[in-house]
Amino acid sequence: MPTVQPENVGATRAVKVPFPKIDRHVLPLLTICYVIAFLDRINIGFAQLQMKQSLPFGDTVYATGAGIFFVGYLLFEVPSNLMLERIGARRTLLRIMVCWGCVACAMMFVRTPAQFYVLRFLLGVFEAGFFPGVILYLTQWYPGARRARAISIFMIATPLAGVIAGPLSGWIMKFMDGALDLHGWQWLFLVQGMPAPILGIVAYFLLADRPEHAKWLSDPEKRALLDLLRRETADRADTAAAGHGALRALVRDPGVYTLSFAYALFVGASYAIGFWMPTLINSWGVGDVFAVGVLAALPALAGAVGMVLIGRSSDRRQERRGHFLLAIGFASLGLLLTLFAEGLLVWSLASLAICSIGKSSMTPLFFTMVSEYVPKQAAAGGIALISSLGNVGPAIMPSITAWIVAAADSPVPGLLFLVTLYLVAGAIVLRATRSTAAAAAMPSSRS
Repeated sequence: MPTVQPENVGATRAVKVPFPKIDRHVLPLLTICYVIAFLDRINIGFAQLQMKQSLPFGDTVYATGAGIFFVGYLLFEVPSNLMLERIGARRTLLRIMVCWGCVACAMMFVRTPAQFYVLRFLLGVFEAGFFPGVILYLTQWYPGARRARAISIFMIATPLAGVIAGPLSGWIMKFMDGALDLHGWQWLFLVQGMPAPILGIVAYFLLADRPEHAKWLSDPEKRALLDLLRRETADRADTAAAGHGALRALVRDPGVYTLSFAYALFVGASYAIGFWMPTLINSWGVGDVFAVGVLAALPALAGAVGMVLIGRSSDRRQERRGHFLLAIGFASLGLLLTLFAEGLLVWSLASLAICSIGKSSMTPLFFTMVSEYVPKQAAAGGIALISSLGNVGPAIMPSITAWIVAAADSPVPGLLFLVTLYLVAGAIVLRATRSTAAAAAMPSSRS
């Protein structure tokens, strides 16, 4: 465990940075919040199975609505992250979660495609700053050597949400359908939207904006952590100008846009898989919505376990690129095996589980590389910029995949298209992080 030697060594013992204590006070609540965020983002994939019976929406409408969420994300992610640096994480999370929770609940009143599009857009607007804000927040508590593990624990929310979303969505739609004259899909949006405002209030009172504000850390522990983080910043100070100059340099860095493009490809593919997975399972002969939800949870569970194991391995070896390539390989192989399974339920689910291990592990590894690539002084804008530009992928990939599947009247070309996105993204990331500019900016290359 990292230690900090005080100046007066004879008078004071070395103080260990209490990372287990930090883990307990920071990570569980943020992870739960992200579970709810992801539920509200992906539940449309389950809701559409029942909405099609009561609303005159086609597959294209649902795919467009799924993607338009990320248009709002794209426009408001950077401003939200910069605001977090001004007003702190507690106020930012309160604002974000109350607003997105209200919009998520309002989805139950959708009647027309226009209303559907507007609410999905607003959901993206209000949720925009959450993910990059949390990534930035974690850089204020964890040094680079521990960041992949922290991000992986936080991001276990994505497969965990998948584990919860399926059975919960299926149960609500099946057993609450008709209660108080509401459709099951209406109850789905209401029940899954309500926790967000409550958790926003909880986060406001329980989180500390920065280590120096944490009442649960002793003064020596605060000094030890802050000194460790300051020394890491000093080690990287020669790689970028401070403040706005660093952000301007980052905006002019071609590597930022290369990484953004790669992120757009692989996260777009992953989002398209998540959106179409309930429909895919339904096409394998599973007609009951609750059964679809339960089966959809199995690949997500495998993804959660795989994400933690790969993240720990990455931190233990202090190696990112090879682990990212491994994740790309799992995702691509899983999709190809799905094609060979030819709709056989057990083999198809096993193939999706392999895919989920890869797609769940990619993003934490990627943003660990990004947090090491961007200068510390420009972390707020840099992380948000790459994440924001990358969200063009989820905005368009569901619609493109839907068009390919409809044109071919078969899911096979759509799945091959997603495999191609993964492989191209992997090649781009490996090339970008091997470049001279990237190597100079990443601490792992100079350690």
